Amino acid sequence: MRIISGKFKRKTIHPPKNFKARPTTDVAKESLFNMLENEYAIENLKILDLFGGTGSISYEFASRGCKDITCVEINFNHYNFIKKTIHELGIENDVHVTKANVFNYLPKCPHKFDLIFADPPYDLKNIESIPELVFKYNLLLPESTLIVEHSDKTLFSNSEHFTRKKTYGSVNFSFFEI
Repeated sequence: MRIISGKFKRKTIHPPKNFKARPTTDVAKESLFNMLENEYAIENLKILDLFGGTGSISYEFASRGCKDITCVEINFNHYNFIKKTIHELGIENDVHVTKANVFNYLPKCPHKFDLIFADPPYDLKNIESIPELVFKYNLLLPESTLIVEHSDKTLFSNSEHFTRKKTYGSVNFSFFEI
């Protein structure tokens, strides 16, 4: 796994071999961030990274200058790996990691965000409820975006607030806006 662009461009991150997380592929991540950089001033965004996994998405935002990232991860080993990597990169002031179940975190989240990225396990039983919960708890600022990464087995096109889907190989990103 590597950081694609920004301050830490080409930096390789090595999660332990026993990790259960599936990081976003480099091709999909690069395509996503190219699109985001054309739409947003990333350094000014307030980001929520749900199902942090390896932390790859949070590191990419931080590398590109974002200073306000919250990463939520429930798995103890993944959480510790993200904390360790954030420390090694020296971005403790930019990325704040919370060890929590996303479905318990969302109703209690005290902040609103410019962009929320969710990369749940593809086989998560209630994956379809993520957009509904984000909008139910009013977690997006005006003119903001939710992006959910998922397999082609999950369809969001009939969901309220769905705007578009982008596919990069086996990786699908569905976009939702207020």
